[in-house]
Amino acid sequence: MTDPTRVPLSVLDLAVVPDGGTGAQAVRDAVDLAVDLDRLGYRRVWYAEHHLSPGVGSASPAVLAAAVAARTERIRVGSGAVLLSTTSPLIAAEQFGTIAALHPGRVDLGLGRAFAPPKGGAPRPVPAAEAPGSKGRPGPRVVDGLYVPAAPAVLGDSALRERHLAQTAVVGASRTPASFRAELDLVLGLRAGTYADEGGRRYVSPPVQDAAFDLWVLASSGGESARVAGELGLPLAANFHVSPSNTLDTVAAYRAAFRPGVLAEPYVVVSADVLVADTTERARELAAPFADWVLSIRRGADGAIAYPRPADATPWAERDEDERAVVADRVDTRVVGDPATAVERLETLVRVTGADELLVTTATHDPADRQRSFALLAQAWGSPEGEHARVPALAASR
Repeated sequence: MTDPTRVPLSVLDLAVVPDGGTGAQAVRDAVDLAVDLDRLGYRRVWYAEHHLSPGVGSASPAVLAAAVAARTERIRVGSGAVLLSTTSPLIAAEQFGTIAALHPGRVDLGLGRAFAPPKGGAPRPVPAAEAPGSKGRPGPRVVDGLYVPAAPAVLGDSALRERHLAQTAVVGASRTPASFRAELDLVLGLRAGTYADEGGRRYVSPPVQDAAFDLWVLASSGGESARVAGELGLPLAANFHVSPSNTLDTVAAYRAAFRPGVLAEPYVVVSADVLVADTTERARELAAPFADWVLSIRRGADGAIAYPRPADATPWAERDEDERAVVADRVDTRVVGDPATAVERLETLVRVTGADELLVTTATHDPADRQRSFALLAQAWGSPEGEHARVPALAASR
């Protein structure tokens, strides 16, 4: 591993909608931010797919990626991720293949599977074996200087389940995804011009065939997504910012399953929630609403709320233990501080996970504070050698 300060930095943007703001302005701010990220030397900017969340304006990753590609010169654009529970792999590949036709070599198609609660039956309670500190669900620990929290106790939340089911009906996501391996094989086959169905019928999609995009897998655990990414030799993005308790397992499962395919060797991006300010005191002040925001995502009736103002945040000391248990994993692993503090903690994350690249996400009420955070981090981290390069060389076999 090279000097961790030379690992490339990228950004995952949610187009956060602040309290008192609008979704339209959040989208405009996201595009303006991408122009700055291009100038600052970030390698790529990805857009998440979230629907019907008052605090998130990133619902159409392909549209945002296309708009940003047209406004920027170098930075790669993509999805983190298109959700295969709502969008077919064909449609996703055609969308990003179209963008790649106009901006070849600058496009990433990240695919992920979204969690969906069962359509019937009672919400699943948290078994005793999965309680924090049990053998089945480890408690918090420190691994070579990296704090790894226990998983949050949200599995049995009936309100969360009901919200997901209601939103699914409004989104109209009626498709039943195939196996994740089959979904990825479809994209790879269409791009190679070799895809055929079980009956031997061949299909061609002009926007996808020979399209100049990179295919990525996003994973939040060491399960199917990480394993299949490794088996196909694809690059992996591991979601430390969403599921920090699982990230080491995610990366280990991917590396164990890796076989040369699209890539000749593994390539791992690890995400991190980061907020940098000129002083640690200022960063902590700006970070105050984060717990309220995460709580709304995990327990709120409507999903992510519009991002609160720092003055309106609930002080941590006044939050009850039940709420702390739901959000502590993300609050405790968020990188908050001045530039030196942020660099030190991110160096630890790179060292312990073996990350080849960091994917930074930042949420603030004021877009100017988010912009300032990315600028300070870029300056403190330094630009990696070869920052304009693509993911490592393709294997000869694919």
